[in-house]
Amino acid sequence: MRKPLVIFTPKSLLRAKPARSKIDDLTRGTFDEVLDDPNASEPAAVQRLVLCSGKVAHEALAERTKRGAAVAIARIEQLYPWPYDRLTEVTVRYPNARQIVWLQEEPSNMGAWAFAQDRLAERFAATHEIMRISRHESGSPATGSHTIHVQEQEAIIDAALTVG
Repeated sequence: MRKPLVIFTPKSLLRAKPARSKIDDLTRGTFDEVLDDPNASEPAAVQRLVLCSGKVAHEALAERTKRGAAVAIARIEQLYPWPYDRLTEVTVRYPNARQIVWLQEEPSNMGAWAFAQDRLAERFAATHEIMRISRHESGSPATGSHTIHVQEQEAIIDAALTVG
């Protein structure tokens, strides 16, 4: 049975090396619902686990690498059904991370936060502080100004990488 491949991605990631899969992943691998941070070499040093989906994950990973922040960034590749078990596996890997942050580019009243917050609280509220970092609530998904968009993007990435 043939199934179509539908890709929803910003053009900036179409040829980006960090967004590429290895051939083996495509031919012998399986779909991974949650992609753990590939550069978190010292899991015990991580103080905050940032969860995100889409392009913002690549931007956060790049900035975290520049800063060397004590933050792990995991990419949620499947929102439904929610990957409870896989997310728990990733979270357990960071024993000193007491904060779980949902990072999204969209305003707080849009994006996946409304769906993710109850699921995160259900599994992790007893052991972690759960918070959202995003643009402020808005009637529009975009500001209409590239300059303001860039400023807001830098602000949410900075907030996600600042442990406090």
